Amino acid sequence: MTTATRTRVARATIRAANGVVDVVVLTVVAALVAFSCYTIWDSRQVVLAASATQYAPYKPSAANPPAADGTAPLAQLQAINPDVLGWLDVYGTGIDFPLVQGKDNNRYLNRDAMGKYSGAGSIFLDYRNSPDFSDFSTIIFGHHMKDGAMFGPIGLFYDRAYFDAHQYGSLYYDGQQHGLEFFAFIHTNAYDDSVYTTPVAPDAEQAYLTRLTREARFTRPDVTVGVDDHIVLLSTCSSRTTNGRDILIGKIVPDAMPDPSAAAGAPNATPTIDGLPNLWVKLPLWAKFAVLLVPWVLLMALVSLKDRKDSEGSASAAEIERDDVEAVVSEADWPI
Repeated sequence: MTTATRTRVARATIRAANGVVDVVVLTVVAALVAFSCYTIWDSRQVVLAASATQYAPYKPSAANPPAADGTAPLAQLQAINPDVLGWLDVYGTGIDFPLVQGKDNNRYLNRDAMGKYSGAGSIFLDYRNSPDFSDFSTIIFGHHMKDGAMFGPIGLFYDRAYFDAHQYGSLYYDGQQHGLEFFAFIHTNAYDDSVYTTPVAPDAEQAYLTRLTREARFTRPDVTVGVDDHIVLLSTCSSRTTNGRDILIGKIVPDAMPDPSAAAGAPNATPTIDGLPNLWVKLPLWAKFAVLLVPWVLLMALVSLKDRKDSEGSASAAEIERDDVEAVVSEADWPI
C-alpha cells in the first residue's frame, strides 16, 4: 500500500468516526430536548390541575346560581365525587378550593376534587376528623406548589406583614357559609405530635391550645379562642427546614366576613412564594419550548459548520494528494 493510499484510508476512517460521533451527540441532545419538552408539558398539566379556576363554577356563592333543575353548584361537584364536603377560601391568597375527605390521608395526595389522578392532589381533611367540623380541631392538608397554587400561599404567612394583612377566610360545609379568623402561624416539622394530634380529647383542649400558641411564630392576641370553639389547621410542606411544615390556624365563626380583596376589585391572587420572582414559572409555554430549542439550533449550526469545514478540508486534501500523485508520475517520466 502506497503512502497516498494509506493517507486516504486514514482520512476516510477519521471522517467516518467524526460522523458517528456527530450522530451520537445529536441523538443524545435530541433525546434530552424531547425529555425536557415532555417535562415542561407534564409540569404544565400539574399547574393546570392545581388551578382554582377549574373549580370556580362549583363554588357556593351568589355568583353561581343553581342549575336549571335547581341543583346547587357544590352539589353538582358532589355528584361527580361524593367525597366533596365543603369549600375553603382564604381571602386574598388564591386558596379557593373545594374540600374533600378520603378513607385515609393518601387517597387525595394524587387525586383532584373530581376524583381523577393529579400530581397536585386536593385540599383534604384528615381522615380522622368529622366532616361536619364538630371536632375541637380539624387538620386540612394541601400540597405546597411552587407556583402559588393549592396550599403554596401558606408559606407566605411566614412573613409578619403577610400574616397581618390576611386575617379572614370562609368555610362552607353542611349547606352553610361560616367564617374563619386566623389567629396563629406555626413552622414545625412533620413529626410534631404535639401539633398533629387529632381529634383532641375533650379534657386536653386547653393544653392543646396552649401548645399551639407557645409554638406559634405569630399570633393575634386580640382573637379570643377557648375550648368551646372549633379550630382548623391548614397544613402544608415547607422547604425551609428538613421535613418542615407550615401551619395556618384559624377559628371557625358563625358568619363569614366579606372578602376585602373582592370588595376592592383586586384579584384574589397570590404573589410568588417567599417573595422571590420565579421567571421560569411565569414564562408562557411557547417561551419555555423556545428556550430549550435554542441550544439545539445552535448545536445543529455548529455541527453543520464543522461538516462544511471537514468537507473543505477533504477537498483540499484531495487536491494535495492529486498534486502528489501527479508529481510522482512526473518524476517517473524523468530520464534516468
